[in-house]
Amino acid sequence: MSRNVFYSFHYKPDNWRASQVRNAGVVEGNLPCSDNDWESITGGGAAAIEKWIAGQMSGRSAAVVLVGNATAGRKWINYEISKAWTDGKGVVGVHIHNLQNSQGSQATKGSNPFDGLTMGSGGAKMSTIVKCYDPPYATSTKVYEYVSNNLADWVEEAIKIRNNY
Repeated sequence: MSRNVFYSFHYKPDNWRASQVRNAGVVEGNLPCSDNDWESITGGGAAAIEKWIAGQMSGRSAAVVLVGNATAGRKWINYEISKAWTDGKGVVGVHIHNLQNSQGSQATKGSNPFDGLTMGSGGAKMSTIVKCYDPPYATSTKVYEYVSNNLADWVEEAIKIRNNY
């Protein structure tokens, strides 16, 4: 079954890496936002950003957080993760630091964004439930292949996990 997902990522440093994952076509994703579109959305303030995120998440069964070296702790990434979880969507993370950017460079590995978020009244770290995968390869082509071969299964697993909570 092909799933529709919302991709969450830190735009400026990771857009190129994120586009590689999105273009693999393993799962159907939300439409990418251009620099100009994002500037007009952010110009409307927090309410406009929240409305845009809600619209992009509508009809999606999961959120895939593409984790770069500066993803964890970002305000809107945290908001997207929390909203997806609260809305009953599966949530999964994938480290993308070893995919090359447009200049052919890789990045250093970023922190797990789910470590800084808690769930429910018990305050359990989200990282104790939500999985964040780190492809076990150093070359960009192998990382791409690994993510392409596993992403659909990771999304299905994230949905099953979310259905248990």
